[in-house]
Amino acid sequence: MRTDTYIPRRLDDSWKLGFWDVDVAAPALLAFFIGYLSGTKLSFAICMTVGIGLSRWVSKLKADKHPAFAVHWLWWNLPSTPLTALKTTPPSHIRRMVG
Repeated sequence: MRTDTYIPRRLDDSWKLGFWDVDVAAPALLAFFIGYLSGTKLSFAICMTVGIGLSRWVSKLKADKHPAFAVHWLWWNLPSTPLTALKTTPPSHIRRMVG
């Protein structure tokens, strides 16, 4: 009866990349990658500055909101295509549910 009885306390935590949430770290990492591909130090510095600014803006935008705020925002604001449409949920352009 001495089996491992570890039960995780937080199953629905957002994905992390080190200390940062993935949705906050993604703009900075994408900008770093684009700056690296550009090939010059000036464009890398510009892309790095823009990426850090975007990630700070995203972190301030989602402060004191639901942990899945970024996913919810993407659902309501991206167009519904066959790749993003789900069969069990209504289309994102229907904002008012009756019933």
